[in-house]
Amino acid sequence: MTDLAEFSNALADLAEKAGPALASLPFHGRTRSAFHWKDGFYVAAESAVETDETIELTLADGSKAGAEVAGRDPSSGIVLLKTGKPAASFANAAPVRPGNVVLVAGQTDTSPLASFGSVNEAGPSWRSMRGGLIDRRLGLAVPVDGRFEGGPALDAEGKLVGMMLFGPRRRVLVIPAETIDRVAAVLREKGHVARGYLGAGLHPVRHASVQGAMVMSLDESGPAQAAGIQLGDIVTAWNGEAVRGPRGLVEKLSPDSVGTEVTLTIRRGGAEQTIAVTIGARPVR
Repeated sequence: MTDLAEFSNALADLAEKAGPALASLPFHGRTRSAFHWKDGFYVAAESAVETDETIELTLADGSKAGAEVAGRDPSSGIVLLKTGKPAASFANAAPVRPGNVVLVAGQTDTSPLASFGSVNEAGPSWRSMRGGLIDRRLGLAVPVDGRFEGGPALDAEGKLVGMMLFGPRRRVLVIPAETIDRVAAVLREKGHVARGYLGAGLHPVRHASVQGAMVMSLDESGPAQAAGIQLGDIVTAWNGEAVRGPRGLVEKLSPDSVGTEVTLTIRRGGAEQTIAVTIGARPVR
């Protein structure tokens, strides 16, 4: 029993040490978590901040601080909040492996939160449904509720593995620390992460003879119209790689696609042809 008690106290110590870097924000009558990145900037789950107006954070000591949205990136799920009140920050963890113990920390308006479990998946980089590059695929087997979302996932040394988010079907995911650093630095400087822009409204086409994304609308000043794409065209491939539907095309419109020339294969009037399109940057609205 002594070993179990020591393990229990070690986890409690990790949670306590994480406390000064934590904050919470209101969300639909409840709270979501955030944590200090650096220089008075906090990161949180982008989906938890529904307005770009000043919001109120509850800091680790219980005090309130107005926070401006310095920038948001839906493609990685990160929002950067500026408070001007520096706090403790986390050092980045070394890469974790499946089976490594991890602690997820968070905060409500009145108390800290902590839960522990293990890494159940650690894989290579991947693209989110909105085209964001996530540097590593990390999944957790940790019992958490919505209040933890946006909180830090920490290794056994209390170092930052990444930010906890809910993926499809409430699967517990981690946006890695290196992704946070890369995206937050861009948000701090520019307020947004450029995303690829085609300027076309798309609808899935799934037929025995053709699969792809049909162009249902065109932005007048968009890259697609400038390249000669027309309403009714069915996009079937991107640089020779098959496009199975709108989602597959959107995933190609990643930040690093901006400014590149790509070859789209289309079906028009039953005939196949290729069109070169220079991908633009999605307008900031």
